[in-house]
Amino acid sequence: MRVGIDLGTTNSAVAYMNEHGVAEILTNCEGERTTPSVILMEGDKAIVGEVAKEASVTQVDDTIQFVKRQMGNPSFKIPLPGSDKMINAVEASAIILKKLVQDAEQELSEEIHDVVITVPAYFDDAKRNATIEAAEMLGLNVLKIINEPTSAALAYYHLDNEMKDQNVAIYDLGGGTFDVSIVNITNNEIKVLSTDGDSNLGGFDFDNAIVDHVINVFEDETGVDLYDDDDAMQELRENAEKCKRSLSRRAKYVVPVSSSGHSLKVEITKDFFNELINPLLNRTKIVMEDTVREANLTWNDIDKVLLVGGSTRVPMITEMIESFTGISPSKELNPDEVVALGAAVQASLIDMGEIETTRQNIIVKDVNSHSLGTITTDEGIEINAIILHRNTEIPCSSSQVFYTVADNQEAIRMRITEGEDTDPEYVHIIGTSVLDLPPGLPADSPIRITISYDKNGIVNVVAEDVTNNKDLGEMVIERQSNITQVEMEKKKEVILAIEVE
Repeated sequence: MRVGIDLGTTNSAVAYMNEHGVAEILTNCEGERTTPSVILMEGDKAIVGEVAKEASVTQVDDTIQFVKRQMGNPSFKIPLPGSDKMINAVEASAIILKKLVQDAEQELSEEIHDVVITVPAYFDDAKRNATIEAAEMLGLNVLKIINEPTSAALAYYHLDNEMKDQNVAIYDLGGGTFDVSIVNITNNEIKVLSTDGDSNLGGFDFDNAIVDHVINVFEDETGVDLYDDDDAMQELRENAEKCKRSLSRRAKYVVPVSSSGHSLKVEITKDFFNELINPLLNRTKIVMEDTVREANLTWNDIDKVLLVGGSTRVPMITEMIESFTGISPSKELNPDEVVALGAAVQASLIDMGEIETTRQNIIVKDVNSHSLGTITTDEGIEINAIILHRNTEIPCSSSQVFYTVADNQEAIRMRITEGEDTDPEYVHIIGTSVLDLPPGLPADSPIRITISYDKNGIVNVVAEDVTNNKDLGEMVIERQSNITQVEMEKKKEVILAIEVE
């Protein structure tokens, strides 16, 4: 049994291909189609889902949430409630995954070993690696990491029985991340033309806009800083989310807030909420425009805009997209479920032996979301030299020749980068390594560096001494998030020992 998993910032979902070759959402043990990505620790037990989300208001110190934004961040540690241990975002994600898989197994009455997990298209190498590590802690086999917009395109493709050649813009705004992908869909191929995004923009930021406004009003009225009251802040966050949801249907909402003996009700109208989030929507417009341009298209070439992610339920988003593109967004897919459904389709396509579908010859072509390069020196000035450009179809590789700087140079220090700028200050170094060189090389000896992305968007680097036609080996990217196999086994033991419900 293989399933598709949408491991979300605020909510997660699991889907599989049923006996009729149709993607279907699996309900959790509470009968819900999505599961809040929130953990409540009670002793040695981890409660994941709606109960944990409700408890986050009154048991702030015992709950863990929004960990997806911290994936791949080695400095992010959170106390494991009820103990003196610390866990990182990978381990917290593993606990959430354990709940999802456990409930799916119960629904299917079958063990699950193989999974396809979705990630934001703009997730970098470290975040993708961290997602794979979370699954491996449970002993799961990750068949593939697939970009969320691409997964949504697969779900859309699978629903359309008379697929015609079309260009589709996928606007994916979840709880914590934002992506746009331009996808060409034909009768037997899904081809991503370009992708872009922001891994720190989502519905959570809409909530924060409300929170910040209420904090300012409360302080102006009472002189009390709500940031000093953890319980009041958590309650405010919950009420801010309720406000956001309510304003999708109502003209106004009153946010109650209490702290230090003071109580206040702050009214927020739909129009004012739209003003609060307008700067955030403007950020998405910039990404949309850049992505269409990089696909060498205009909005006149786009046949459809698909909305993905629960945050797209905010009415202002539909209005903004229609005004900006001239296209009324499609509502034919459930934005909360479409990513998981597409992941289930992808899981079935990896091995067609057990599930018959109507389109077994479908080809999925995705692209990388970040350029890759290395830092070089030119007359004493460090420059980021891009080797593999973004929006190249994956898997892919590209090579470039560089030159040693001194006679008898013994080694080269490789710093692999992600980013679009030539200035090293504005790119992200994803890993470093020192490669030994053969003895006796003169200065200006050519060294060929080849960088590649695999099917999961994971980076690999090899170097070659061109003078001697000698392979210098594959660079071991010393990612800050890397853990040894021994460490993995220890963490696996800890995660598997935690009772999850």
